[in-house]
Amino acid sequence: MQRPQLSLKGRALRLLSGREHSRTELERKLAGHEEEPGQLRRVLDELQAKGFIDHRRVAESVVHRRAAKLGAARMRQELQAKGLEPELVSQAVAGLRATEFERAQEAWRRKFGEVPSDAAERARQARFLAARGFAGDVIRRVLAGR
Repeated sequence: MQRPQLSLKGRALRLLSGREHSRTELERKLAGHEEEPGQLRRVLDELQAKGFIDHRRVAESVVHRRAAKLGAARMRQELQAKGLEPELVSQAVAGLRATEFERAQEAWRRKFGEVPSDAAERARQARFLAARGFAGDVIRRVLAGR
């Protein structure tokens, strides 16, 4: 049995029921389902006016879900990719800087757990942490065992 076709608003609400989405994300995901020009903008304006789309909640959600594994630089990149306002991204990232060392140390411990024995292993572990957006000074402290 075939399900009835969802309206554009229904599709947006289904996406929002799974997790917080920014307006930019919804525009990207729903653009192909727009039947007439301007329809998507009107639907998103309505959802935003009713509080279903809230960029502050999006930022908090992303930080909550991803901060344990990622450094501040990578978090900044992910928040910017969601189309959030620069000041909101800066606020979210500023809160992460205080715990950057602890989060890097925990991510390193889960993956490796042992201080590198040679230069090649040290470089591999440093690349792992750098790819996750941790700062260079934090990586050096983690690999030094401090």
